[in-house]
Amino acid sequence: MANVDHHVFCKENLNKFMELGKAAKLEVRAALQAIFAEGSTKLSDELKESAMFPASGVSMRMPVFIRDYTDFYSSYSHAYNVGVMIRGADNAIQPNWLHLPVGYHGRASSIVLSGTPVRRPKGQVSADKVNPTWSASMRLDLELEMGTIIGVANNLGDPIPVNEAREHIFGHCLLNDWSARDLQVWEYVPLGPFNAKNFCSSISPWIITPEALAPFKVALAAQTPAMLPYLQDNDLSSYDVNLEICIRTPTMTEPHMISTSNMRYLYFSVPQTIAHHSVTGCNMSVGDMLGTGTISGPEKSQYGSLLELCWGGKNEIPLPNGETRKFL
Repeated sequence: MANVDHHVFCKENLNKFMELGKAAKLEVRAALQAIFAEGSTKLSDELKESAMFPASGVSMRMPVFIRDYTDFYSSYSHAYNVGVMIRGADNAIQPNWLHLPVGYHGRASSIVLSGTPVRRPKGQVSADKVNPTWSASMRLDLELEMGTIIGVANNLGDPIPVNEAREHIFGHCLLNDWSARDLQVWEYVPLGPFNAKNFCSSISPWIITPEALAPFKVALAAQTPAMLPYLQDNDLSSYDVNLEICIRTPTMTEPHMISTSNMRYLYFSVPQTIAHHSVTGCNMSVGDMLGTGTISGPEKSQYGSLLELCWGGKNEIPLPNGETRKFL
């Protein structure tokens, strides 16, 4: 392959490969498709012997080195549900939310591969929201998200235009941004989540490229009111990707699905989050990850967090073995 150093895939992660640019990514994709196409003669016995391994002898690894991580709040249904719980239905959506993708800077060092054990965090909690106590989190939650991996950097001081942002995306992954809700509700005023989110975030080992997702592209709903010009995405879209939440307790042999959502339930597009993140001239690096925030659909069966499914602890979530859960 003309644009690819064959040794780039001997590296610990995909960062060096991503740095080669989009042409190299497309070249490798085309080569792999040609090799594994039905009826192909390119998959020789020699190639099978040198390049293919039994799945039983392979372990997954972190796909990229993530230097920086930013989590957004891009699902209308999720923002509305949490707003109703905190402020009531009349003031559920804050005025700024409809004008910009709200986000916060997360902790990259505690992003781990899916399946890595998660230790229940301890910290300050406050039942009366005045006086704190020290406790292990009793409201440990999950967040059903998608992650976006940046594949093309921008220079400090040079914003990424919204309609060029797709060229900066290497691919997408599954993301679970674990959350300690009882720590969060005490600490988040006035600067937002901190210890409630920094203890662990899990991602899938596979990065799925936009080229692979292209057949599943869907339009997003029109945004009202209209965005400021720097956020006006000419291709306001996402992907029809089914997402599920499953729980398996120690007494269950199989996971039980408690929610189904979809990436199409985003309000802000991923390019809009990239454009907003960089509009100040913030420099994005190869391997940086942007989270969508919890993706919830409009129906209760489509909520993307336990916080919503148990409605802040008011409702129990039934499981098929007779157990119930609110939080983990």
